Amino acid sequence: MHFSGAGFLDRLNMFSIKLGLEPTLELFARAGDPQKKLRFIHLAGTNGKGSTGAMLEAALRGAGFHTGFYTSPHLIDVRERFRIDGKMVDPSTFDRAAEILAEQTKGMEFTYFEFATALAAKIFAEAGCDIVVWETGMGGRLDATNVVKPIVSVITNIALDHQQILGETLELIAKEKAGIIKENVPVFTGKLPPEAYRVIAGTAKEKHAEFFPPAAPVPEKFTIDTDGNQCFTYDGIDVALSLPGRMQRENCRIVLAVLRYLAEKEKFDLRRAVAALSRVRWPGRMQTFHNVIIDGGHNPDGVGALTASLAERFPKEKFTVVYGGFEDKAVAECLKLWAPLAEKMIFTPLPAEKRTSFPPEKLKEMLFEIAPEIPSCGAANGIDALKKAQASAKGKIVVSGSLFLAGEILEYLGGREAAGNLV
Repeated sequence: MHFSGAGFLDRLNMFSIKLGLEPTLELFARAGDPQKKLRFIHLAGTNGKGSTGAMLEAALRGAGFHTGFYTSPHLIDVRERFRIDGKMVDPSTFDRAAEILAEQTKGMEFTYFEFATALAAKIFAEAGCDIVVWETGMGGRLDATNVVKPIVSVITNIALDHQQILGETLELIAKEKAGIIKENVPVFTGKLPPEAYRVIAGTAKEKHAEFFPPAAPVPEKFTIDTDGNQCFTYDGIDVALSLPGRMQRENCRIVLAVLRYLAEKEKFDLRRAVAALSRVRWPGRMQTFHNVIIDGGHNPDGVGALTASLAERFPKEKFTVVYGGFEDKAVAECLKLWAPLAEKMIFTPLPAEKRTSFPPEKLKEMLFEIAPEIPSCGAANGIDALKKAQASAKGKIVVSGSLFLAGEILEYLGGREAAGNLV
């Protein structure tokens, strides 16, 4: 009988969260400590980890490195979490590696994410990857990814999210993110709130880790070239970036700082690495597909970045918004951010069996309290919501609120490969 890696993972609890590193350390040990054969760039942050990681992976691949890229969650196919040189690991390699790891760890108790993290290290080590871009799942200090010692640590930003687990204040959340900072390993950050900056800078000092906050403000002046790239100059480096929006220029500041540092250490051509940023793809983040803009922003910081980017890219335009939100997210704050840009909102439940999303009727009530002038309606699911939007929209349609919803819409539009492979 064929062993299915996806089937094995599905039998684990995707949404259980068990903070602590002991099970992961044992998983890695039983797998033969594959992390010891790899070099990592470790990413944490409330938002922007995936986009920043995608830029770093593309740039390093462009510079000639054999890359691994571990991310979460996936949009459609679990193999999206395990990319080698920008492509999902092939099914037979994935299933075989999962089968061996399952046998090696028989009798253990572990979560979906713990097993997936050990599996990623195993896959990348067996592939002989030169550098692995390694994204945390949640927090940092007790996240399963935090069993490695990287060559560089990155903290993209700090905002309120997952407060029930990470803490109710920016300072407490920053302490969890700062947990990825290792002794004598440089740490790069995006712009941080003052209380978070103090925590990150203080931890870096304690760990004797070089600290690299942004060198200059976010570039406000940019042009769009014939390929649709946003072109700008940052800290003396000319960039053509395929990912749209101001938030991506913010993320790119971190990427350029990391690349400048690594180019000196690893002796690669910085210009060649930066040139690859014109070919970055990152699905589900302000992604245009069949004239629908799809974004997985799910908290006020992420939705704020999306709406700011839309307002910058399409000034004075209004949008038909397909939206769904989980009950553990600050949905009312997100709806306030949508109010100035929404011509109409169509609400849908989210496709996640073990998490509770707001029903459309409740979302309609919340919107009415915020902006009663905006018409809204409900839908049975994301596909039904998209069809309603396509039937009535006067302009662009934006899908927002969750990566689960982004994945549902992408798959419906035929974007399985577009979601999985970055090349």
